[in-house]
Amino acid sequence: MNQLQEVLVDTKLSLLDAIKVLDESALQILLVVDESNTLLGTVTDGDIRRAILRGVILETPVVNAMNTSPITLEAGAGRDVAMSLMRNNSIHCVPVVDQSFRVVGLETETRLLWRDVEETTVVIMAGGLGMRLRPLTESVPKPMLQVNGTPMLEHIMSRLAEQGFRRFCLSVNYRSEIIKDYFGDGKSRGVDITYIEEEKPLGTGGALSLLPASNISERIIVMNGDLLTTLNFRQLLDFHDDQRGVATMAVRDYSIRVPYGVVQTDGEKFVDLVEKPAHSYFVNSGIYVVNSECLKFVPDDVFFDLPDLFKLLRKRDKRVIIFPVREEWVDIGSLRDYKLVNKKNVGVGEE
Repeated sequence: MNQLQEVLVDTKLSLLDAIKVLDESALQILLVVDESNTLLGTVTDGDIRRAILRGVILETPVVNAMNTSPITLEAGAGRDVAMSLMRNNSIHCVPVVDQSFRVVGLETETRLLWRDVEETTVVIMAGGLGMRLRPLTESVPKPMLQVNGTPMLEHIMSRLAEQGFRRFCLSVNYRSEIIKDYFGDGKSRGVDITYIEEEKPLGTGGALSLLPASNISERIIVMNGDLLTTLNFRQLLDFHDDQRGVATMAVRDYSIRVPYGVVQTDGEKFVDLVEKPAHSYFVNSGIYVVNSECLKFVPDDVFFDLPDLFKLLRKRDKRVIIFPVREEWVDIGSLRDYKLVNKKNVGVGEE
Protein backbone atom coordinates (compact mmCIF):
# COMPACT_ATOMS: atom_id res chain seq x y z
CA MET A 1 0.00 0.00 0.00
CA ASN A 2 1.46 3.39 -0.95
CA GLN A 3 1.39 6.40 1.34
CA LEU A 4 -1.62 7.94 -0.39
CA GLN A 5 -3.73 4.78 -0.04
CA GLU A 6 -2.85 4.67 3.65
CA VAL A 7 -4.54 8.01 4.32
CA LEU A 8 -7.66 7.65 2.15
CA VAL A 9 -10.59 6.89 4.48
CA ASP A 10 -14.36 6.70 4.10
CA THR A 11 -17.00 8.58 5.98
CA LYS A 12 -17.86 5.68 8.28
CA LEU A 13 -14.46 5.54 9.95
CA SER A 14 -14.72 6.38 13.64
CA LEU A 15 -12.63 9.05 15.26
CA LEU A 16 -11.00 6.37 17.37
CA ASP A 17 -9.86 4.47 14.26
CA ALA A 18 -8.90 7.73 12.59
CA ILE A 19 -6.52 8.42 15.45
CA LYS A 20 -4.92 5.00 14.93
CA VAL A 21 -4.45 5.63 11.20
CA LEU A 22 -2.98 9.06 11.88
CA ASP A 23 -0.57 7.64 14.45
CA GLU A 24 0.57 4.91 12.05
CA SER A 25 1.03 7.29 9.12
CA ALA A 26 3.85 9.79 8.78
CA LEU A 27 1.70 12.16 6.72
CA GLN A 28 -0.31 13.68 9.60
CA ILE A 29 -3.49 13.98 7.54
CA LEU A 30 -6.43 11.81 6.45
CA LEU A 31 -8.34 12.39 3.24
CA VAL A 32 -12.03 11.54 3.56
CA VAL A 33 -13.36 10.39 0.19
CA ASP A 34 -16.47 8.75 -1.30
CA GLU A 35 -16.50 5.60 -3.41
CA SER A 36 -15.26 7.50 -6.49
CA ASN A 37 -12.36 9.05 -4.54
CA THR A 38 -13.98 12.49 -4.53
CA LEU A 39 -12.52 14.52 -1.69
CA LEU A 40 -15.11 15.27 0.99
CA GLY A 41 -12.79 16.69 3.62
CA THR A 42 -9.56 16.28 5.55
CA VAL A 43 -8.82 15.31 9.12
CA THR A 44 -5.76 16.18 11.13
CA ASP A 45 -4.83 15.59 14.73
CA GLY A 46 -5.86 19.17 15.42
CA ASP A 47 -9.33 18.58 13.91
CA ILE A 48 -9.88 15.59 16.20
CA ARG A 49 -8.71 17.43 19.31
CA ARG A 50 -11.05 20.33 18.53
CA ALA A 51 -13.93 17.86 18.06
CA ILE A 52 -13.18 16.29 21.45
CA LEU A 53 -13.26 19.75 23.03
CA ARG A 54 -16.71 20.23 21.48
CA GLY A 55 -17.88 17.06 23.23
CA VAL A 56 -17.81 14.75 20.20
CA ILE A 57 -17.27 11.15 21.31
CA LEU A 58 -14.58 8.98 19.73
CA GLU A 59 -17.06 6.46 18.35
CA THR A 60 -18.53 9.20 16.14
CA PRO A 61 -17.88 8.95 12.37
CA VAL A 62 -14.94 10.99 11.18
CA VAL A 63 -17.18 13.30 9.14
CA ASN A 64 -18.13 15.02 12.38
CA ALA A 65 -14.60 16.26 12.80
CA MET A 66 -13.35 16.76 9.26
CA ASN A 67 -12.53 20.04 7.59
CA THR A 68 -15.07 20.30 4.78
CA SER A 69 -13.25 23.15 3.00
CA PRO A 70 -9.66 21.92 2.77
CA ILE A 71 -6.94 23.67 0.83
CA THR A 72 -6.22 21.67 -2.33
CA LEU A 73 -3.70 21.70 -5.13
CA GLU A 74 -4.80 21.38 -8.73
CA ALA A 75 -3.32 18.39 -10.53
CA GLY A 76 -0.42 19.44 -12.75
CA ALA A 77 0.52 22.49 -10.69
CA GLY A 78 4.28 23.01 -10.51
CA ARG A 79 6.63 22.83 -7.56
CA ASP A 80 6.68 26.58 -6.99
CA VAL A 81 2.88 26.76 -6.83
CA ALA A 82 2.76 23.86 -4.37
CA MET A 83 5.48 25.31 -2.15
CA SER A 84 3.88 28.75 -2.19
CA LEU A 85 0.47 27.29 -1.30
CA MET A 86 1.86 25.39 1.67
CA ARG A 87 4.03 28.21 2.97
CA ASN A 88 1.30 30.84 2.62
CA ASN A 89 -1.13 28.65 4.56
CA SER A 90 1.37 27.26 7.07
CA ILE A 91 0.64 23.66 6.11
CA HIS A 92 3.05 20.83 5.32
CA CYS A 93 0.94 18.75 2.95
CA VAL A 94 -1.92 19.32 0.55
CA PRO A 95 -4.24 16.94 -1.34
CA VAL A 96 -3.92 17.04 -5.13
CA VAL A 97 -7.26 16.87 -6.97
CA ASP A 98 -8.38 16.72 -10.58
CA GLN A 99 -11.12 18.85 -12.17
CA SER A 100 -13.80 16.58 -10.66
CA PHE A 101 -12.27 17.03 -7.21
CA ARG A 102 -11.11 13.43 -7.15
CA VAL A 103 -7.96 12.81 -5.15
CA VAL A 104 -5.01 12.00 -7.43
CA GLY A 105 -2.14 12.62 -5.02
CA LEU A 106 -0.86 14.15 -1.85
CA GLU A 107 1.98 16.64 -2.04
CA THR A 108 4.16 17.17 1.00
CA GLU A 109 6.70 19.84 1.73
CA THR A 110 9.29 17.23 2.67
CA ARG A 111 8.88 15.31 -0.58
CA LEU A 112 9.08 18.46 -2.68
CA LEU A 113 12.23 19.60 -0.96
CA TRP A 114 13.83 16.15 -1.21
CA ARG A 115 12.93 15.74 -4.87
CA ASP A 116 14.24 19.21 -5.62
CA VAL A 117 17.57 18.35 -4.04
CA GLU A 118 17.83 15.05 -5.89
CA GLU A 119 17.34 16.81 -9.21
CA THR A 120 19.82 19.61 -8.56
CA THR A 121 22.94 19.42 -10.69
CA VAL A 122 26.18 19.72 -8.70
CA VAL A 123 29.19 20.76 -10.75
CA ILE A 124 32.55 20.16 -9.09
CA MET A 125 35.64 21.77 -10.57
CA ALA A 126 38.30 19.07 -10.53
CA GLY A 127 40.51 19.98 -13.47
CA GLY A 128 43.16 22.24 -11.92
CA LEU A 129 46.89 21.54 -12.10
CA GLY A 130 47.39 21.92 -8.34
CA MET A 131 50.70 23.71 -8.83
CA ARG A 132 50.83 24.99 -5.25
CA LEU A 133 50.73 21.45 -3.93
CA ARG A 134 53.67 20.15 -5.97
CA PRO A 135 55.31 17.67 -5.68
CA LEU A 136 52.21 15.89 -4.33
CA THR A 137 50.25 16.67 -7.47
CA GLU A 138 52.91 15.70 -10.00
CA SER A 139 51.18 12.41 -10.61
CA VAL A 140 47.78 12.88 -8.94
CA PRO A 141 45.16 15.58 -9.53
CA LYS A 142 44.66 17.70 -6.43
CA PRO A 143 41.05 16.59 -5.74
CA MET A 144 42.34 13.00 -5.52
CA LEU A 145 44.86 13.75 -2.78
CA GLN A 146 43.91 11.74 0.25
CA VAL A 147 42.62 13.22 3.47
CA ASN A 148 42.77 10.62 6.22
CA GLY A 149 42.89 7.81 3.69
CA THR A 150 40.10 9.02 1.39
CA PRO A 151 40.38 11.21 -1.72
CA MET A 152 39.33 14.79 -1.09
CA LEU A 153 36.78 14.56 -3.91
CA GLU A 154 35.15 11.54 -2.32
CA HIS A 155 34.77 13.42 0.97
CA ILE A 156 33.01 16.20 -0.95
CA MET A 157 30.68 13.94 -2.90
CA SER A 158 29.85 11.74 0.07
CA ARG A 159 28.74 14.73 2.10
CA LEU A 160 26.55 15.97 -0.74
CA ALA A 161 25.10 12.49 -1.29
CA GLU A 162 24.26 12.23 2.42
CA GLN A 163 22.21 15.39 1.99
CA GLY A 164 20.25 13.90 -0.92
CA PHE A 165 22.13 15.17 -3.96
CA ARG A 166 22.37 12.59 -6.74
CA ARG A 167 23.39 14.37 -9.94
CA PHE A 168 27.06 15.21 -10.20
CA CYS A 169 29.04 16.65 -13.06
CA LEU A 170 32.81 16.68 -12.67
CA SER A 171 34.83 19.15 -14.71
CA VAL A 172 38.14 17.44 -15.38
CA ASN A 173 41.36 18.17 -17.24
CA TYR A 174 44.71 17.37 -15.55
CA ARG A 175 45.11 13.60 -15.08
CA SER A 176 41.40 13.20 -15.73
CA GLU A 177 41.72 9.46 -16.26
CA ILE A 178 42.52 8.96 -12.56
CA ILE A 179 39.28 10.65 -11.50
CA LYS A 180 37.16 8.91 -14.13
CA ASP A 181 38.60 5.48 -13.36
CA TYR A 182 38.00 5.95 -9.65
CA PHE A 183 34.41 7.26 -9.74
CA GLY A 184 33.11 5.90 -13.05
CA ASP A 185 29.43 6.68 -13.65
CA GLY A 186 28.69 6.77 -9.91
CA LYS A 187 26.19 3.89 -9.98
CA SER A 188 28.10 1.93 -7.33
CA ARG A 189 27.74 4.95 -5.04
CA GLY A 190 24.05 5.43 -5.76
CA VAL A 191 24.61 8.66 -7.69
CA ASP A 192 24.84 9.72 -11.31
CA ILE A 193 28.17 11.14 -12.46
CA THR A 194 28.88 12.76 -15.82
CA TYR A 195 32.04 14.51 -16.93
CA ILE A 196 32.86 17.61 -18.88
CA GLU A 197 36.32 17.57 -20.41
CA GLU A 198 38.28 20.77 -20.63
CA GLU A 199 40.75 20.56 -23.52
CA LYS A 200 42.41 23.61 -22.03
CA PRO A 201 41.94 25.32 -18.66
CA LEU A 202 38.74 27.36 -18.80
CA GLY A 203 38.53 28.61 -15.23
CA THR A 204 35.75 27.97 -12.73
CA GLY A 205 33.19 29.70 -14.93
CA GLY A 206 34.36 28.81 -18.42
CA ALA A 207 33.82 25.11 -17.78
CA LEU A 208 30.10 25.82 -17.37
CA SER A 209 29.94 26.64 -21.09
CA LEU A 210 30.53 22.92 -21.69
CA LEU A 211 27.44 21.84 -19.78
CA PRO A 212 24.80 20.27 -22.01
CA ALA A 213 21.98 22.69 -22.82
CA SER A 214 19.45 20.08 -21.77
CA ASN A 215 19.26 17.82 -18.74
CA ILE A 216 20.54 20.36 -16.25
CA SER A 217 18.55 21.57 -13.29
CA GLU A 218 17.02 25.01 -12.91
CA ARG A 219 19.53 25.73 -10.15
CA ILE A 220 23.10 24.50 -10.24
CA ILE A 221 25.51 24.17 -7.36
CA VAL A 222 29.08 24.85 -8.41
CA MET A 223 32.03 24.29 -6.13
CA ASN A 224 35.75 23.87 -6.25
CA GLY A 225 37.10 20.37 -5.85
CA ASP A 226 39.85 21.39 -3.46
CA LEU A 227 37.84 22.53 -0.46
CA LEU A 228 36.31 20.67 2.43
CA THR A 229 33.34 21.87 4.40
CA THR A 230 30.58 20.66 6.69
CA LEU A 231 28.17 23.11 5.03
CA ASN A 232 24.52 22.08 4.75
CA PHE A 233 23.98 22.54 1.02
CA ARG A 234 20.22 22.19 1.36
CA GLN A 235 20.21 25.31 3.53
CA LEU A 236 22.25 27.05 0.85
CA LEU A 237 19.59 26.21 -1.75
CA ASP A 238 16.78 27.31 0.58
CA PHE A 239 18.53 30.63 1.16
CA HIS A 240 19.00 31.10 -2.58
CA ASP A 241 15.28 30.48 -3.14
CA ASP A 242 14.11 32.61 -0.24
CA GLN A 243 16.22 35.56 -1.39
CA ARG A 244 15.10 35.07 -5.00
CA GLY A 245 18.62 35.48 -6.33
CA VAL A 246 19.75 34.41 -9.78
CA ALA A 247 23.18 33.68 -8.34
CA THR A 248 24.44 33.16 -4.80
CA MET A 249 28.04 33.19 -3.65
CA ALA A 250 28.82 31.42 -0.37
CA VAL A 251 31.23 33.58 1.61
CA ARG A 252 33.40 33.05 4.63
CA ASP A 253 34.29 35.55 7.31
CA TYR A 254 38.02 36.27 7.35
CA SER A 255 39.80 38.55 9.83
CA ILE A 256 43.19 40.19 9.67
CA ARG A 257 44.71 41.62 12.82
CA VAL A 258 47.18 44.51 12.53
CA PRO A 259 50.16 43.57 14.72
CA TYR A 260 50.75 47.20 15.82
CA GLY A 261 48.92 50.08 17.43
CA VAL A 262 47.11 51.95 14.64
CA VAL A 263 47.17 55.73 14.91
CA GLN A 264 44.03 57.55 13.86
CA THR A 265 44.67 61.04 12.56
CA ASP A 266 42.97 64.13 11.26
CA GLY A 267 45.52 65.71 8.98
CA GLU A 268 48.56 66.42 11.13
CA LYS A 269 46.57 65.99 14.39
CA PHE A 270 46.64 62.92 16.59
CA VAL A 271 43.09 61.62 17.23
CA ASP A 272 43.45 58.21 18.84
CA LEU A 273 45.46 55.01 18.93
CA VAL A 274 43.89 51.57 18.62
CA GLU A 275 46.01 48.62 19.70
CA LYS A 276 46.21 45.78 17.19
CA PRO A 277 42.76 46.20 15.63
CA ALA A 278 41.17 43.37 13.62
CA HIS A 279 39.48 43.92 10.28
CA SER A 280 36.92 41.42 9.03
CA TYR A 281 35.98 40.70 5.45
CA PHE A 282 33.84 38.22 3.56
CA VAL A 283 35.94 36.10 1.24
CA ASN A 284 34.82 33.88 -1.60
CA SER A 285 34.41 30.31 -0.37
CA GLY A 286 34.45 28.76 -3.84
CA ILE A 287 30.84 27.54 -3.52
CA TYR A 288 28.04 28.97 -5.65
CA VAL A 289 24.43 28.52 -6.70
CA VAL A 290 23.64 29.71 -10.20
CA ASN A 291 20.32 29.63 -12.02
CA SER A 292 20.65 27.93 -15.39
CA GLU A 293 19.38 31.08 -17.10
CA CYS A 294 22.71 32.71 -16.18
CA LEU A 295 24.73 30.28 -18.30
CA LYS A 296 23.97 32.29 -21.43
CA PHE A 297 26.35 34.94 -20.11
CA VAL A 298 29.28 32.50 -19.93
CA PRO A 299 31.50 32.94 -23.03
CA ASP A 300 32.44 29.86 -25.02
CA ASP A 301 35.91 28.36 -25.03
CA VAL A 302 37.72 31.12 -23.14
CA PHE A 303 39.14 31.30 -19.64
CA PHE A 304 36.44 32.76 -17.41
CA ASP A 305 36.23 32.56 -13.64
CA LEU A 306 32.90 32.33 -11.87
CA PRO A 307 33.38 35.59 -9.93
CA ASP A 308 33.53 37.27 -13.35
CA LEU A 309 30.03 35.94 -14.00
CA PHE A 310 28.85 37.44 -10.72
CA LYS A 311 30.32 40.82 -11.69
CA LEU A 312 28.64 40.60 -15.08
CA LEU A 313 25.28 39.72 -13.58
CA ARG A 314 25.59 42.59 -11.14
CA LYS A 315 26.24 45.04 -13.98
CA ARG A 316 23.05 43.80 -15.60
CA ASP A 317 21.11 44.55 -12.41
CA LYS A 318 20.46 40.88 -11.71
CA ARG A 319 19.89 39.90 -8.09
CA VAL A 320 23.20 38.50 -6.90
CA ILE A 321 23.40 37.60 -3.23
CA ILE A 322 25.82 36.15 -0.70
CA PHE A 323 25.37 33.31 1.79
CA PRO A 324 27.56 33.29 4.92
CA VAL A 325 29.22 29.96 5.71
CA ARG A 326 29.35 29.39 9.48
CA GLU A 327 30.28 25.70 9.27
CA GLU A 328 33.79 24.26 9.02
CA TRP A 329 35.42 25.24 5.76
CA VAL A 330 38.95 24.96 4.47
CA ASP A 331 40.38 25.71 1.06
CA ILE A 332 43.36 23.42 0.48
CA GLY A 333 45.54 25.81 -1.41
CA SER A 334 48.93 24.99 0.03
CA LEU A 335 50.96 22.16 1.53
CA ARG A 336 50.37 23.74 4.94
CA ASP A 337 46.60 23.57 4.46
CA TYR A 338 46.85 19.98 3.29
CA LYS A 339 48.82 18.96 6.37
CA LEU A 340 46.34 20.80 8.58
CA VAL A 341 43.25 18.97 7.29
CA ASN A 342 44.98 15.61 7.63
CA LYS A 343 46.02 16.43 11.17
CA LYS A 344 42.79 17.98 12.46
CA ASN A 345 40.13 16.51 10.16
CA VAL A 346 38.91 20.04 9.35
CA GLY A 347 35.90 20.15 7.04
CA VAL A 348 35.43 16.39 7.02
CA GLY A 349 33.04 16.14 9.94
CA GLU A 350 32.00 12.79 11.40
CA GLU A 351 32.24 10.30 8.55
